[in-house]
Amino acid sequence: MESIRLRDVARSVRMRIVVSILVVTALGMTVAGVVTIFVQRERVLAQIDTRLAGTADDIRLAATTGDADGELPSSVRDLLNTAMARVIPDTNESTVGVIDGAAALVPAADLPFRLDDDPAFLARVLADARGGEVVVGTIDADAGTLRYVVVPVSIEGDPQTGLYVSAYNVSAELAEVRDAFTTYAIVAAGALVVIGLVGWFVSGRLLRPIRSLRETAARISVSDLSERIPVSGTDDVSDLTRTVNTMLDRLENSFLSQRRLLDDVSHELNTPLTIVRGHLELMDADEPDEVRATRDIAIDELDRMDNLVVDIGLLVKSRNPDFVRVSPTDIAELTEMVHQKASMLSGNHAWLLGDVAEVEASVDAARLTQGWLQLAENAAKYSATFTPIEIGSSVVTDAAGHPAVELWVLDEGEGIADDVQDRIFYRFTRVQEGRGIDGSGLGLAIVAAIAEAHNGSVQLESTLGSGSRFAIRLPLASVDAPRRDEDAEDDEVVSAVAEVDPVPPRAAEATSVAVAVAEDASEHDTAPRDHAPVPHEHDDGVDFDAIIGPGTGSGKGRRR
Repeated sequence: MESIRLRDVARSVRMRIVVSILVVTALGMTVAGVVTIFVQRERVLAQIDTRLAGTADDIRLAATTGDADGELPSSVRDLLNTAMARVIPDTNESTVGVIDGAAALVPAADLPFRLDDDPAFLARVLADARGGEVVVGTIDADAGTLRYVVVPVSIEGDPQTGLYVSAYNVSAELAEVRDAFTTYAIVAAGALVVIGLVGWFVSGRLLRPIRSLRETAARISVSDLSERIPVSGTDDVSDLTRTVNTMLDRLENSFLSQRRLLDDVSHELNTPLTIVRGHLELMDADEPDEVRATRDIAIDELDRMDNLVVDIGLLVKSRNPDFVRVSPTDIAELTEMVHQKASMLSGNHAWLLGDVAEVEASVDAARLTQGWLQLAENAAKYSATFTPIEIGSSVVTDAAGHPAVELWVLDEGEGIADDVQDRIFYRFTRVQEGRGIDGSGLGLAIVAAIAEAHNGSVQLESTLGSGSRFAIRLPLASVDAPRRDEDAEDDEVVSAVAEVDPVPPRAAEATSVAVAVAEDASEHDTAPRDHAPVPHEHDDGVDFDAIIGPGTGSGKGRRR
């Protein structure tokens, strides 16, 4: 267990950061140290050569100025004695006077090393001096690496020949540089340890939100999405933490929405399944009439489930970027076309054409037709027979003062209570349950999705007992703008439901708007569909124009 933990630490981002810092720092320190010692070494060697070159000048000066009393040397030995008395060796320097090939004179001062005791060195010096010129060389002697100079000495009238030899112990001279580099290396190693500890601590604090993110993600489950990462500071990592918390909020909302959707779908699908199962269990297979009745009930319930799946699939598509395909559309022509289509929905209502907005906008005419007809169908469902339903469009100004166009439907039906108006656009919400009015509770949700896909909204004005006015409001100033990128809360769960390939609605159900409109939207065709004409005047002789007058209403003007 301990080895696994150490392996995890060794592979962690924190360790990688610290190791990277240490490697770069160590590399920089090493390069700096090597360059420094190289420069210092070359400087020391240059100083040795400079001092050796000055030795030849000192010998010439002794030959021309003489000793302390001013007496000029008369022999080679005198000159060498005068030179050794005047030139005091440095700390790591030694000298020797050679006469006729033998070491004859050494300084009286204490020397760090002696040259007259090294035969190999003397042999090298004698070999270099055969040319009679000043020679500078390097040799590995018993005392170490020596850098030397050989100065030939001669006095006119003296048959003897002499050599003044001075040598520096290069190893000893460079020892200070090596000691300095050793000290530098020790200090650098200590600095690396300190940098590693500081880097480990700082990286740990900086990566703490990421560790919290990992631990929080490990604790998050489908049943509990409430975990959040504590935020502290204002740096980039803190901003990342805030972003992740925002993402978790969206995920939680999405999962909650999916959960609600599953509950809603399971509830809505359970009813027809229960009905079919109950009739099949009670059906007497030997009674043909009962079998036919049960079959009709089962088919009717399956058709209702089919329409439900179609509507759910449409809601899923409304979250796709290509749900609407806008093009320049004449709103006046669209209004007249929708009025013509709506007039085929019900022969028990007077369909009036109200105000018409003379404006052109970039919209998806097919989708708007679908949503508009859904509003018209709802108006027909919840309005008493022989009452007028008015369809129109108008240019308005929204709350921010921007121009907008409204595509509205006005009825004189039952109206909607104030406490219900805020939730009728939710999925599977119906104002009247169990009163024999067909519908899945998804119609207004689809209308709202179509409006949102156009960057618009659905407006509702209703008074209980006085009818309702539904309007799809589209901002004229931004109808060409891209669809808003909102969080798709239901896509994953609903997509699984929408994958069912529904059976196309039958021709006998052409008057059902939920099916007819769904077909119209899937075809993406704005042309009127083929329906059997339904006359406005029925066999009982009811004349709608005589009851309500000509259809010249203005939508809001007829509201009470």
